[in-house]
Amino acid sequence: MGTTGSVDRRSLLKVAGASVATLGLAAAGCGGGSGSGDGPVTIRYAWWGADDRAKKINQTIALFEKKFPKIKVKTDFQPYADFWTKFQTQASGGNPPDVFQNAIGFLRKYNDKHVLLDLNAQVKAGNLSMDGFRAGLEKFGEVDGKLLGIPVGSNSMALVIDKDAYAKAGIKPRIGWTWDEYYAGLEKIHAEQKIAGDTGPMGIMYLYDLVLRQNGKAFFTDKGLGFTEADLTDWWTKGLARTKSGIFADAKKVDQIKPKAGLSDGLSAGEFTWDNFSVRYTAEGKGNYGLAPIPSTDGKTTGQYLGSLMLSGSARTKHPKEVAQFINFMVHEPEVAKIMGFDRGVPSTTAQFDAFKPTDAVALGIQAYETEIANARILQTITPHPAGADICEAALLRIAGDIALGSLSVDKGVKQFFSEAKTALGS
Repeated sequence: MGTTGSVDRRSLLKVAGASVATLGLAAAGCGGGSGSGDGPVTIRYAWWGADDRAKKINQTIALFEKKFPKIKVKTDFQPYADFWTKFQTQASGGNPPDVFQNAIGFLRKYNDKHVLLDLNAQVKAGNLSMDGFRAGLEKFGEVDGKLLGIPVGSNSMALVIDKDAYAKAGIKPRIGWTWDEYYAGLEKIHAEQKIAGDTGPMGIMYLYDLVLRQNGKAFFTDKGLGFTEADLTDWWTKGLARTKSGIFADAKKVDQIKPKAGLSDGLSAGEFTWDNFSVRYTAEGKGNYGLAPIPSTDGKTTGQYLGSLMLSGSARTKHPKEVAQFINFMVHEPEVAKIMGFDRGVPSTTAQFDAFKPTDAVALGIQAYETEIANARILQTITPHPAGADICEAALLRIAGDIALGSLSVDKGVKQFFSEAKTALGS
């Protein structure tokens, strides 16, 4: 959740009232229990992303260092896959960065390895405020009573559509529409416009999680998988049938155009992804794109939640207070939101949400979508992610792709996924 959105799904997996409190915390300065005394302190900050994100983050760091002149920030960024390779090496060597970008799939993994700093003590000490977060996001980084990550932006699963294709077919997505209505719409688009209705969602873990949640299950429990081989067999069997019928795009064509998206290339009229990833379609394609609600089984429960990128601290940092002050600034300071925009999702705190006034159509659409689903009161709490969740996500995407391409049967694919997941989850 929360990369730049300019790459395909497989790459993504490789790569995957507060302002008052902020001002008060800014006045607190540094030192005091962090072992820094009155001298300057340097903290290391690492994140994944590309040059455009780096430029924005460096601007926010300049603001922070101006407000906290005794805290210097040394930065490092990598593409997604390279970031985690380097981080794993640093963590294993006992030298991870003091503060770093994080995601839900890695909280338990690195908490179990005693890598992550529990920030509860810094909240109690007044160095970090957990007030003013939107739609329950303040709970997003909690694991077993520990506060391991602070959300910097939110996103939610959405259906990105070619609005012209949908309008031509007379389809009007709305909150409360069902999967039966959705698939009937795909068939109508395919029959009348000779394109697939959907690029193909078989390997999108976070969408399948919503489908499971709509039916009283979930992709993960806090210990392992929350569904059966029969469940996955049903999901992939129906997905393969829809691919063969043409309402899901030809997997070989989708594979050939990567990293461009199937929707951007005109192979389909829609695809599921995180709402803030929708910026990629306008950049890649020529269609009239927009966000549509997630269909549901019963016309009521979508299983949706707000996800988020987070900032976490290292349990080995010698400067926990300064780390907390840095995180606090980055999630509460209004000027940060004006610089970052929706680069890492919709700002997670009300102070930053109110500070950033998007003007382009894509950002306005993302803001409107999250406001709509929040006002509709359909948002729930995210499913817990056990250690090894990232490996399971990558396996689901890869194996689903092989099934869609015809190089692996559904039965063998299901067995392979559960075998790999069992190893990843240590169960």
